[in-house]
Amino acid sequence: MSNPLVDMEKPDLIFCIGTNMTECHPVAATRLKKALSAGAKMIVADPRRIHLAELSHLYLPIRVGSDTALLLAMAHVIAREGLQNEEFIRERTVGGEDFIKHVEAFTPEWAAEITEVPAADIEKAALWYGQAEKGAIYYTLGITEHICGVENVQALCNLALMTGNLGREGTGINPMRGQNNIQGAGDAGAVPNNFPGFQPVFNPESNAKFRKLYGREIDDQKGITKVRALEMAAEGEMKAMFICGENTVVSDPERDHCEQALKNLDSLIVIDIFRTETAELADVFLPATSWGETDGSFTNTERRPQRIRAAVPPQGESKPDWWIFSQIGQRLGFEGFDFESAEQVFNEICSVSTIYAGLSWERIGKEALHWPVPSADHPGTPILHIGKFENGRGIFTNMKYRDPAETLSADYPVWLTTGRRLEAYHTRTMTGRAAGMDYLLPEELLEVHPQDITDWGLEDGAKAQISSPRGSVQIRVQANRRSPRGTVFCSFSFDEVPINRLTGSGYDPITETAELKVCPVRIEAL
Repeated sequence: MSNPLVDMEKPDLIFCIGTNMTECHPVAATRLKKALSAGAKMIVADPRRIHLAELSHLYLPIRVGSDTALLLAMAHVIAREGLQNEEFIRERTVGGEDFIKHVEAFTPEWAAEITEVPAADIEKAALWYGQAEKGAIYYTLGITEHICGVENVQALCNLALMTGNLGREGTGINPMRGQNNIQGAGDAGAVPNNFPGFQPVFNPESNAKFRKLYGREIDDQKGITKVRALEMAAEGEMKAMFICGENTVVSDPERDHCEQALKNLDSLIVIDIFRTETAELADVFLPATSWGETDGSFTNTERRPQRIRAAVPPQGESKPDWWIFSQIGQRLGFEGFDFESAEQVFNEICSVSTIYAGLSWERIGKEALHWPVPSADHPGTPILHIGKFENGRGIFTNMKYRDPAETLSADYPVWLTTGRRLEAYHTRTMTGRAAGMDYLLPEELLEVHPQDITDWGLEDGAKAQISSPRGSVQIRVQANRRSPRGTVFCSFSFDEVPINRLTGSGYDPITETAELKVCPVRIEAL
């Protein structure tokens, strides 16, 4: 996020795309509601008429997988109407002139054919955002879980760069993280192309720093993504795998392939607080402590590290994740794994990460600080890009619209899109064990427009079979006008309804993120 959460109360114009914030980030969403109460306008682009759309001043019922077309057309209107911030483009960006020419071809009428959003509404959205004094963009997995996820994000960046909506209060490009420490995991180097602090593995200076720290040679090429790791396991090229705090079997696409890959390993070690569906496949299961039994830190979606403190003693033989990996590293004979506390682990991250350089275990226990914090006397950086971009200039990116990996056909004539529900967090590893949550949402349902139920010969409340080229799942049908005609929705949270058996038709070529938001299916009454 370029701006802190408190800034959600300050825009004049809020543009939410691919985010069901009131269900997936309900606490943060209260800040947007405050902004609306203060007079802000809100545009919501989403295939479903979610609650956020009900709160909006302009709802764009976009066809699944067509976000790039919408964003290109909005850029076209902003350029055509002369609403771009010429001074910002000239002084702080690269490629602006070429981009303005590039979007001349992408008219609202062109986009309307692809997105199924009226051209007049696309025009209105562009004018509102282009004319706003403080325009803020918020997005989540509805933008990134596509084969063009990177291009979707770059298209949003183009809008902000065009209008100068960066580096100021109440503006920015703000991805809402899907879990409490996703940002912290990336900060600590849990991505295949970066060391901690987003220092590239192929950078000689960074590589030398970490060779010295670890006392061994380090490959200077991009590492293996989870998608590739599962492929290698299935092919017999990878022999062992740690899975820590993730229920891969339920959450990953192409479930049958995923299970086959994990079973093909010589050794699967799972570290978790409960015996999940993935843990059932493990050769070794190591019980971890929960957040309430652990000293540690989270770094949340607004780049703010926070201390957590153990409130109760660990149950049984469970141990903190850091302790488990520390012990394994020592027993494998690796240098630098002799940690005795979470404090030591965090302080080591600070010692090698430029964005954490001014942080310490003691300091985050007393202060709310947003990285980058380059020195011990630095107050933190709640808003990024004030006055300048860290790497010099903002870069405009030219792209074109691409269809999803799979499109509708006679055999699979219905769009399926997946997501999360308020009552069932992720794969229900925790919420599925809470009686109150189970009472609120005892089973997964397939949202189908009432007219489609009639046309397809289904029955509200009865079970149907939903099929894709990868498999079939049985699920109970719910008449619901939130989903448009021709599009159905359900979450991936329930192991009893393994909807990820259907998904996984393609991946973004850069991030290898699965296209979980778009999947053509066939639905038949049972």
